[in-house]
Amino acid sequence: MNAFDLTGRVALVTGGNGGIGLGMAKGLARAGATVMIAGRNKAKAEAALAALKSLGGKADFIEIDVLKEESCRSAVGATAEKFGKLDILVNNAGTSVRKPPEQLTAADWHLVMDTNVTSAFLCSQAVYPHMKKAGGGKIINIGSMMSIFASSYATPYASSKGAIVQMARSFAVAWAKDNIQVNSILPGWIDTELTKKAREQVPGLQERVVARTPVARWGLPDDFSGIAVFLASPASDFVTGTAIPVDGGYSVMA
Repeated sequence: MNAFDLTGRVALVTGGNGGIGLGMAKGLARAGATVMIAGRNKAKAEAALAALKSLGGKADFIEIDVLKEESCRSAVGATAEKFGKLDILVNNAGTSVRKPPEQLTAADWHLVMDTNVTSAFLCSQAVYPHMKKAGGGKIINIGSMMSIFASSYATPYASSKGAIVQMARSFAVAWAKDNIQVNSILPGWIDTELTKKAREQVPGLQERVVARTPVARWGLPDDFSGIAVFLASPASDFVTGTAIPVDGGYSVMA
């Protein structure tokens, strides 16, 4: 038996139509999983689906507004109904507002916290009965190295990523009895649309990241294919409640 084989498994990836989410979705598809990507941008999703299907995988798209509770629960329910089950949930949807903390509004705070944390809570809660009925499952939360480090311009983002890591640990403890493993991935500086805005807004960021990262480059979305497969597969059945950096060594560099 191949411990990394996902044939017959069904995965839902929020924010799976681009960036890190699509990188993980590609890995899951290559390993044999049926992948439902959830997002708001239908045009972007078409390109993502084409990429997944070119790998020989079975994939579909469902529209989701992660700021709405009913939409989160509906996406989980519709995925399980369409494919008969739901084995893997990747809570990847995220956003950021970059301002000094004294300039942040309550609306800024709630936008980031609700997008990054509340949606993951709702989707995880909604998927629990499906996984329990199936005898187990895998939930992967996307944290950030900002759950380790501080940032002067990303208070809500850092707070949300610390929260999503702790939430994963709480779920891992609560649902271990149901054979559900819950873990977090902590991306470092990855070349995505979100970080493109950061490079535009934070002078010198590009150069500082490369200088500090031992592998001397920014990460790519496809760098997350392998870790997604590991945490979604039987290979990680005894791994739960942990947070794994995928950052090219950034977090261990003095």
